[in-house]
Amino acid sequence: MTRAPLAAYPALRMRRLRQADWIRRLVRETVLTPADLIWSMVVHEGEGQVPVGSMPGVSRLSVKDAAAAAKEAAKLGIPAIAVFPHIDGGKKDAAGSLAADPDGLVCRAVKAMKDAAPEVGIMCDVALDPFTDHGHDGLLEDGRIVNDPTVEVLVQQGLAQARAGCDILAPSDMMDGRCGALRKALEAEGLQDVMIMSYAAKYASAFYGPYREAIGSGKLGAGSVANPGDKKTYQMDAANHSEALREVALDIAEGADMVMVKPGMPYLDIVRQVVDAFSMPTFAFQVSGEYAMLMAAAQNGWLDEERAILESLGGFKRAGAAGVITYFAPRAARLLGA
Repeated sequence: MTRAPLAAYPALRMRRLRQADWIRRLVRETVLTPADLIWSMVVHEGEGQVPVGSMPGVSRLSVKDAAAAAKEAAKLGIPAIAVFPHIDGGKKDAAGSLAADPDGLVCRAVKAMKDAAPEVGIMCDVALDPFTDHGHDGLLEDGRIVNDPTVEVLVQQGLAQARAGCDILAPSDMMDGRCGALRKALEAEGLQDVMIMSYAAKYASAFYGPYREAIGSGKLGAGSVANPGDKKTYQMDAANHSEALREVALDIAEGADMVMVKPGMPYLDIVRQVVDAFSMPTFAFQVSGEYAMLMAAAQNGWLDEERAILESLGGFKRAGAAGVITYFAPRAARLLGA
């Protein structure tokens, strides 16, 4: 790319293009709109809303409330909602048996939300951790997360979600080969229009803690079978970036329509590298820990809450993300529409 040579000061005064709101808006390089947001939402059995202690302003929603939220998303211009389940601890087991239940919480929520607002896309998490008593994303054998048997269960989970009306399957488990297996199964079932947004570069991160509370995840290192105390054998090492590009390339080759980087703000360099390398629709997940940090600082008066929300989301767009999965989606959409 050829760049014009810069004039010397005072012929060039950079502040000329910052002197008023109208000119700042006119030359703005990236723009955040509600259409860039995917609303991250947790649903639960039972009635009403249950606040999540570590995530001020976020509550688990009943199926009825999730349907109402889908209507709200449509009004706010939010194109899609990502659904995550809170499963009662007594219903969990080592195999995550409820993950593929066609009458389970996720499938009922999907049907209710699509009935309420069919124009809003619904994305479902394909992973076992909300359903296992040990909290891992895959099946355990002798203290080891096993890949291929897990993929077989994930395929059944994804098919159940797709049959319920889910528009986007989002495998977050980080098992090898799961995108290809899901795509093959969807084609075989005549569900070829169902999209896959792969958690292609998902890191073993400290920023997931509040989410684990939100979904009532099993405690790692405990449960009905011996299991590891972390997810480092399947989620990515936080020090790596070339590995992320290989992961993304594999998922694209297996049939992913979109890819994701998770977490978000600590990995904006990965977002940019993926966008530049593949020119694929690339999303970032502003995860629970990022949300909790911003809210905690704002509630202590250390940050301007509204400005911090929009600035953080704008950073993803500036890094090249097509959109952001975020718990701030409804709040941000209202701020952007104000």
